[in-house]
Amino acid sequence: MSEENNLVAVVRTEFGKGAARRARRDGQVPTVLYGHGEDPRHLNVPARDFARILRAQGTNAILTLDIEGTEQVALTKSVVVHPIRSYIEHADLLVIKKGEKVTIDVHVVVVGDAAAGTMVAQDASTISIEADALHIPEQIEVSVEGLEIGTQILASQLELPVGSVLQADADTLIVNVVAAPTEADLEEGAEAPAADEAAEEA
Repeated sequence: MSEENNLVAVVRTEFGKGAARRARRDGQVPTVLYGHGEDPRHLNVPARDFARILRAQGTNAILTLDIEGTEQVALTKSVVVHPIRSYIEHADLLVIKKGEKVTIDVHVVVVGDAAAGTMVAQDASTISIEADALHIPEQIEVSVEGLEIGTQILASQLELPVGSVLQADADTLIVNVVAAPTEADLEEGAEAPAADEAAEEA
């Protein structure tokens, strides 16, 4: 694991909204570390370094925390971001150990170009899998290269990394290749709202 994922975590002694605001003002993110039957630990981690890790590795990032001189590996379980200012308000971290399996949602990314005259509809952007906690894939790619109209790709058809096991319903629709709309379809779609407005005015 990269040393770039190392964070010095400070144990929190103050709680509540006021304490959280003060922590964020001081460049820290309030977090809760839990798992393995241990009592939850309330920590602050450096906001800038934490955000950098999430930008590079996504919300399933693995962290190595230095908690008062003791090292603890943790999985970023959930992140709450302010809806307007986009700063990290809070995060939940999960204690993990070497060789442990975890169930997480991984992003599905469509690559390639389907056949001419088609349009690719992605019905699921994430998929639930079980994977080694220290080897979580950043994303799962699904190729639509040359696929024809009517082709569907289900969760069971995804190529998962070695050691990963699908946890989602095997019949979950991931990609659906349909006919691309014609110029006439687009014109008809644009005319429909105008006709509805005219009917309402009448």
